[in-house]
Amino acid sequence: MTYTSGQSLASSVTRYRYENGRRYHAFRDGSYYGPNDEKTTMHESIVHHLWLLTLRDKLFLAPLDNPQLILDVGTGTGLWAIDMADHFPGAEIIATDLSPTQISSAPPNIRFEVDDACSEWTYPENSFDFVHVRGLTGCVRDWDHLYAQAFKHLKPGAHFEHLEFSITTTDASPPPPNSSPTPASLLYTQFSTSILTLGDTSTGQTFRTISSMPSYFARAGFRDITSHSFIWPIGPWPSDPHLKELGRWGERNWVEGFEGWVLALYTRVLGWKYEDVMGFVERMKGVVRDRRNHWYHEVRCVYGRKPVPGEEEEEEAKEGGKEGKQS
Repeated sequence: MTYTSGQSLASSVTRYRYENGRRYHAFRDGSYYGPNDEKTTMHESIVHHLWLLTLRDKLFLAPLDNPQLILDVGTGTGLWAIDMADHFPGAEIIATDLSPTQISSAPPNIRFEVDDACSEWTYPENSFDFVHVRGLTGCVRDWDHLYAQAFKHLKPGAHFEHLEFSITTTDASPPPPNSSPTPASLLYTQFSTSILTLGDTSTGQTFRTISSMPSYFARAGFRDITSHSFIWPIGPWPSDPHLKELGRWGERNWVEGFEGWVLALYTRVLGWKYEDVMGFVERMKGVVRDRRNHWYHEVRCVYGRKPVPGEEEEEEAKEGGKEGKQS
């Protein structure tokens, strides 16, 4: 396993930022709101399992055919990239992140790099057979630029796949009309409203990514854009066995991950005191664990294909022929 970046690992890459009992990345300090400590490592394993359950044990939904070079953007602890390295032992996997916190026991065909995917990519153009992004909502200032980078560095005919979660939650058992908001409703709404507004007005890194993914693909020039939507129940309340299992892990996702989602954003950006944030975290955990509450949020997987040379011209010719017949 190797690490590469514009700086040595003895520099700011490994001089972590410690704040409110959590550890954060130092490379491009502040560009990502989440911690990178052991608690986060444990939480990322929960999220990885959730996605595997969601996709029915698939690592991707795009139609891949013997890929040779794969890029995983924002790899985190590298669990997806490691699974892909095992799944495609003949492929080379490059996995990038702001922090060098990946698992050390990685397969030989994977290379971890410390890099900021929001900067200009330095890979050769038309080089990757697959580019993968998962769970970077709230971390990117210019999604159109990132999509353009993926498009530029994919081989013609290759696929880009992006998976995200929604910050907004929905009550599956809403109270009667005109009744007072429940404690759960108040807390979930406070959380989603504050985070969405914060991204819109303060950080410039939107948390509304999930609703814009298909349009990002289209603007970048991708074809055969395919979108799959799923739900993550928060708690094991569904009667369907698959959704119930998702809900068990969805509850763990919120209980183990919520502190990391809000701590830096609320203290650094909104100016909350640490004690107030932790009080909010504990109240949210209580709501999440309350079996009377039946809430869920949406997740989405979207992929698209980079067209091959001449494909655009062929389609334009076909459209021109149609218009000629109509006139």
